[in-house]
Amino acid sequence: MQLRHLFIGLIASIAFGACGTDDAPPIEEPITIRSLTNLPYAPEAYTYKIPDHFQELPQPDSNIATVAGVELGRRLFYDPILSRDSSISCASCHLPASGFTDQLASSPGIIGEKTLRSSMSLANIAYQSSYFWDGRSATLEEQSLHPVEDPIEMDATWPEIEDRLRNSEKYNAGFRAAFGIENTGEIDRYLAAKAIAQFERAIISGNSRYDQITFELNGFFTQLEEDGRELFFTEPSLDHPGCAHCHNAPLFADNRFLNNGIDSSETLEGFSDLGRGAISGNPFDNGKFRSPSLRNIEVTGPYMHDGRFETLDEVLDHYASGGHYSPTIDPQVTGFPLSDYEREAMKAFLLTLTDTASLTIPELSDPG
Repeated sequence: MQLRHLFIGLIASIAFGACGTDDAPPIEEPITIRSLTNLPYAPEAYTYKIPDHFQELPQPDSNIATVAGVELGRRLFYDPILSRDSSISCASCHLPASGFTDQLASSPGIIGEKTLRSSMSLANIAYQSSYFWDGRSATLEEQSLHPVEDPIEMDATWPEIEDRLRNSEKYNAGFRAAFGIENTGEIDRYLAAKAIAQFERAIISGNSRYDQITFELNGFFTQLEEDGRELFFTEPSLDHPGCAHCHNAPLFADNRFLNNGIDSSETLEGFSDLGRGAISGNPFDNGKFRSPSLRNIEVTGPYMHDGRFETLDEVLDHYASGGHYSPTIDPQVTGFPLSDYEREAMKAFLLTLTDTASLTIPELSDPG
């Protein structure tokens, strides 16, 4: 009896195994791990080109830039290989000629669906202490990971992107030269993010007419520009709140999250976009967004986190009006009288922040 039961069980297990083989998904062949030690690795420190009037550029100890690292990051930045269907790249939303924005209120991803917020300028991004409009990423390296797997943006997965990079001879050599890895299996998302971050830290803007006149004593403001400059940097008062408390020189940004009154709400929970509050969990952060840099503002419109203002005139009108009430509105957004002349003066000064040279730097452009 025991032998009979054992025989029946054996037949059943064989039959079950045979059925399972037909239904099981095909086993993918593992990617061959290849040695890269035959490729050159001779790291050379990269020197970022920082204007004399800027502070030292911060770099994490775990990702000190090298010439090969910045070049690898540049190639990854412009390569659509990072998207699911290889149709868009980082540069699709961050174009050099547009101040590393795309001049759109929201950006279309690979399926045509648009982002909820506009693409921020990457100029001087190394000086930020957190990233995205809501500050959700603490480091530039971490920030670089998100767009790849965002379903509205690149809609890929990092495992599939890692496989592509490991199977690319061009990138095999690039990762070896940048990080000294010994085999293709070491190529991963974290090294890719490090390289992109090294490149993005090289996006420096500090040679506008404002910089030349103020710090190099080369040239003079026109009377209209000078009057606009005085209005911009004026001490806050009932007549004018000043602009520099949120956009101070030389970066014209301050790394804070503020509610500038573009949306009204009677309650802390009434905002259509909670902004910083959705990340921090603090309801008193609701409706607050990063105070962006005004450098290259001439080419980085439309303005605000959702691109609602097409022109600088609309921006100035908003602030002059005092904005819309909400419980978290910044107390400096109080409204002020703005004559036609003052409007033109403010705009004239803001245009002196355009750094034309930074929009066409060859080493920051598409390597082709």
